Amino acid sequence: MKDRSVRIRVRGQVQGVGFRPFVWQLAQEFGLRGRVLNDPEGVLVEAAGDGLEGFLAALPGRIPKLARVDAVEVADFDGDLPAEGFEIAASRGAGAETRVTPDAATCPDCAAEIRGDGRRQGYAFTNCTHCGPRFTILRGLPYDRARTTMAAFPMCRDCAAEYANPADRRFHAQPVACPACGPRLWFEGPGQGDPVAAAVALLQAGGVVAVKGLGGFHLACDAANPAAVALLRQRKHRPAKPFALMGHAAALHRVAILAEADLALMRDPAAPVVLVPGRAVLPEAVAPGMASLGVMLPYTPLHHLLLDGFGGVLVMTSGNLSGEPQVVGNDEARAKLAGFADGFLLHDRDIARRLDDSVERASPPMILRRARGRVPGTLPLPPGFADAPQVLALGGQMKGAICLLKNGQALLGHHLGDLDDALCATEFDRAVADYTALFDHHPALVAVDAHPGYRATRVGQAMGLPVAEIWHHHAHLAACLAENLWPLDGGSVAAIVLDGTGLGPDGTLWGGEILLGDYQGFTRRHWLRPAPLVGGDRAAREPWRNALVRLDQAGLADWADALFPDRPRDLARQAAAKGINAPLSSSAGRLFDAVAACLQLCPDRQTYEGEAAMRLEALARQFPGTDVGRDFATEGAEIDPAPMFDDLFRLAGRRAASERLAWQFHAGLARAFAAQARALVETGAAKAVVLSGGCFQNALLQDLALDALAGVPVLIHRSTPANDGGLALGQAMVAAAQAVSN
Repeated sequence: MKDRSVRIRVRGQVQGVGFRPFVWQLAQEFGLRGRVLNDPEGVLVEAAGDGLEGFLAALPGRIPKLARVDAVEVADFDGDLPAEGFEIAASRGAGAETRVTPDAATCPDCAAEIRGDGRRQGYAFTNCTHCGPRFTILRGLPYDRARTTMAAFPMCRDCAAEYANPADRRFHAQPVACPACGPRLWFEGPGQGDPVAAAVALLQAGGVVAVKGLGGFHLACDAANPAAVALLRQRKHRPAKPFALMGHAAALHRVAILAEADLALMRDPAAPVVLVPGRAVLPEAVAPGMASLGVMLPYTPLHHLLLDGFGGVLVMTSGNLSGEPQVVGNDEARAKLAGFADGFLLHDRDIARRLDDSVERASPPMILRRARGRVPGTLPLPPGFADAPQVLALGGQMKGAICLLKNGQALLGHHLGDLDDALCATEFDRAVADYTALFDHHPALVAVDAHPGYRATRVGQAMGLPVAEIWHHHAHLAACLAENLWPLDGGSVAAIVLDGTGLGPDGTLWGGEILLGDYQGFTRRHWLRPAPLVGGDRAAREPWRNALVRLDQAGLADWADALFPDRPRDLARQAAAKGINAPLSSSAGRLFDAVAACLQLCPDRQTYEGEAAMRLEALARQFPGTDVGRDFATEGAEIDPAPMFDDLFRLAGRRAASERLAWQFHAGLARAFAAQARALVETGAAKAVVLSGGCFQNALLQDLALDALAGVPVLIHRSTPANDGGLALGQAMVAAAQAVSN
């Protein structure tokens, strides 16, 4: 009797993760004959043999650690198969229906190998099927060496033997290389000899080194050296924004408090920057005004070697001019970073696309910046979206990111920065072309923010496709629903959306809202009492402006005069009264700025986005206990912070501790919005509460809101940013819902 022959289609993140050698080894174990290959849809297996049922049962549970399987489809096959043996066949076809693997941190085997005595001892580009560059070297699909930036490095005989050996962990590892055939490392700067040793010597002497990494350049210096940190801040013109840190776990333990959840996240193949409590042993200039540090483990062999030689903790911040994208090319680095760096640690493997480091928290789980190691991972679409068309969503103006819907998956792209910057805008255009070509995406419509002045909106409107204009805060609502797989017909939710600003349907700038709605629509049920943004965009940079108008609203003009004696208060008040360059806004982000200014936290100017709010949260976390929140008033639909400012004035006059006042503000804000959202659930108008918007990056605010919503179903962001980095996902979902329903 003829053996049953089957064709097995495996969909998901299955290319570049050692899936074909895994299938080959499993086929040997079960005595199958046939073949496995890559094609545009993923991995294809054609096989026959007595052990077929055992093979099919074992396949899903034993996949490689970097693989993510969405589906395994089995059908009878009547084509030709080898009479005996099982082979890894050449890839077929062009285009992309499969997922691409994100870059993965160096695995323990490769980390041990570079410290061993073998031919890869000290080799900075060591990798295998379980780790190494993927998305940052990829030029096209299917994922084969010829379509990566490793194509310039033909394998030597030894590497080719590993690549061809099914028993080797480098079997079909596309970036495989060694010192005889792979990329080369060198150092430009003072010192000679070994490049890593020269870089270490410069770092130990207090210098700044530009280091070429996976997705771009870092600027590194000794984090424990106050003069080195100050020098880097001076050169970068970055007076206060916290620096990310890199070190081995033992060194990081000495400067930060690392819980098991933090370490587990840091050791994830994505190797993100993780926010953790600091021990206050590093210079204040590393993270001015912050109680937390952003730390990461070395995630390439080069980083491992550098830190082995250095022995401590390094500042490892993006190598870029202020506001511009990260530098990726050697010549670009020499031109743009020469004023920052005393030396350059370079190599000759090109970076196909620039990716910043991802930034995350372990507790509560939260992605603040989705980038290297997380993209281009996809998210499944919720029930009800099976017939959704291909959609391209272009996000907002700040924290640019795009999203593609295709085949029941959402691909939320990487962090692109502020599109007001010309080079970030160029990166945005490049990302749109790159993702759509790489993933063979043919959108039926494009989704954009309803704000006509956003660059991404104008780009979408010029594409010649049907355009869905999505209100900013509706997109935040929908993004959180999508991440939590809320069904299309799941019913309405009460969404607390707190952020900076976004255009609302009434023509004002929203930012402190409770929306009742779903993917298809919403109504605005409650909102923060609007206040004028005096000076327009300057209000987001100068917190005193927001404090002035909020204190005036609360009848505390005299306190405002006392707090800000040297500011142009009369002109600001005239502008507010006449509505001259002072649009009304319900922004919760600007409320944070106002309270921070009242507590004298960078009242005159923020040196980076969110500085006042971040300092306010850090101050609140210094409060050793819990306390009742300051009261807000609810008058009809408006939530008025005036009583909170009145309490703030009275308590500040009694010399109450600032950390207690900061904590009470957080608690009061959370309680005021939670009470109204809870009421919508308890009356049956909503089935759950959503927490979204950039203010919910504030873990203290989120925790306090969750406490105030105890007993009520609550949806939060975990794997997508609550800020505008997740906006494109929500836009895509709203557009898809409207298309499916029509």
